[in-house]
This record gives sequence, structure tokens and C-alpha cells, in this order.
Amino acid sequence: MKHRIGRVEGEILRELTKILRKNIRDPRVKDVTLTAVECTNDLSYATIYYSLLTEDAEKEQEAAIGLEKAKGMMRHLLGQVLTVYKVPELIFKRDTSVKYGSKIDRLIAEVKKQDAERNN
Repeated sequence: MKHRIGRVEGEILRELTKILRKNIRDPRVKDVTLTAVECTNDLSYATIYYSLLTEDAEKEQEAAIGLEKAKGMMRHLLGQVLTVYKVPELIFKRDTSVKYGSKIDRLIAEVKKQDAERNN
């Protein structure tokens, strides 16, 4: 069963990425990248994680609103291509791992810079 859920999650991620690029014209979601999908065991809910390249709080809010507005259309289009009996309810959540990763990179770069200054 877990293997099937994983397969469905991959299919949802692939199809929603296509739908977001081709069918959703909302400018608020143009910088959104879908990163992962987690489905409940009964496939009734799918949590879609997304990231943004910007760290602007206002843009984050706008993207969240844009995704909520597009949710119905995305679910409808997903239903036309998905190979499951019932299309899961979509829940969008911000993926902060990318943001966290870039923060770590920045901190490492700072330490290296300070170390280089100390050695000169």
C-alpha cells in the first residue's frame, strides 16, 4: 500500500507542476516551485509543499493566496489525468527547507570568510 501511495504522490507532483506552468495564469504563483506531495493513507488529502525563491513576506502571502484561489481549478484538471477513483483534497504548505538550506550556506560562507581573514 505504501508503494502505491508513493507512486500516486509522484504522479500528483508531476501533474500539478505541469498544471501550474500551463494552465494557471495567476501572476502571484509564477515563482512557485512545487517540491513534494504527502498523501493520507486513504488518499483523501494531499499536502503539497511549495517553495519560493524570494524571502519577501508580502510575496509569500500573495503566493499563498494565489494557490488557494487556483486550488479548485488545479484539483479539477488533476482529476482529468490522475488514475485514482477520488481526487484528493489539496492542502498547500510552504516548504521552508530551501530557505533553511540557503541560511546554512550563508552562515558557512561567513565562517569561511572570517577564517580566511584570521589566517591572513
